[in-house]
Amino acid sequence: MLLAECIWLDFAHPVTWLLVVLTLACFVYQSWWIYPYTSLAKPEVKPSGTAQHSTISIVTANVLMTNRNARKLIDLVRQYNPHILVTLETNDWWQSHLDKLEDVYPHTIKCPLDNLYGMHVYSRLPLESAETQFLVEDDIPSMHAQAVLTSGDKVRLHFLHPAPPSPTENEESAERDAELVMVAKNIEDTCNGYQPVIVTGDMNDVAWSRTTRLFRKISQLLDPRIGRGMFNTFHAKYWFMRWPLDHLFHSEHFTLDKITRLPGYGSDHFALYTQLSLEPQKAPNQSGVDKEDGDEQLAESIMAEQNASSHNVHNPT
Repeated sequence: MLLAECIWLDFAHPVTWLLVVLTLACFVYQSWWIYPYTSLAKPEVKPSGTAQHSTISIVTANVLMTNRNARKLIDLVRQYNPHILVTLETNDWWQSHLDKLEDVYPHTIKCPLDNLYGMHVYSRLPLESAETQFLVEDDIPSMHAQAVLTSGDKVRLHFLHPAPPSPTENEESAERDAELVMVAKNIEDTCNGYQPVIVTGDMNDVAWSRTTRLFRKISQLLDPRIGRGMFNTFHAKYWFMRWPLDHLFHSEHFTLDKITRLPGYGSDHFALYTQLSLEPQKAPNQSGVDKEDGDEQLAESIMAEQNASSHNVHNPT
């Protein structure tokens, strides 16, 4: 917008200068929010050490329910070989194809739906205390489990895909916000900073929004993208309009081995690959967004508006 104003507007008119100043102010303000998600900022999550004894890797993929290129996604999974694959927007058709992975991924959680909110988890790691819940809306699932790493360590997992605000679904973001906040509050109340936690999925919100930041403040989870890049996953078909809608957040127990956006496979989302190392000894050197006065009250009011409670979130322990 600033470039267009400089090219086409007449600077002989005072209103042109006003528009340029306003646009420049907006540019600076937006850049301030986005700056942490560039390589210019200091990474929030430390890189992993050379001796990696306990790792976990996850591919998070919103498949686009009407997409029929299941073979390409399966090929990507076999190529990158993550410990866990979580898919979103998967229905019975997708399940029939993804079940071919069960020779390598025998531990599964399945919830096929035809409303764009189906969800599946395929894991090479054993999953304990797995449960599918409908936390805020009757047709919007979330999944919760505990993964047992090859080292024997256990990691708490939450897979989310709350509905976005839209004219055809929810007029406001209240339902999405409530689901994110109640999971964050549950993590705060039950983990006490001791249990390794990973939350991943399509949050239908950008990383720097008020709601996502509140989620991170309450849960105290870290964002491995800070200081490394945005890793925009949506929209895969429009290179000039992309945002980070698919996320992975984790507790301070982990360091980062690798995070990358995978090649397209026909969906409107790119898949996100993240590999973490369990190195709790580095936790004191890592910290996320600090909680501020009023955050707890805001979280409680968001949940109260939807009659939601953090106590309803399954604790996979």
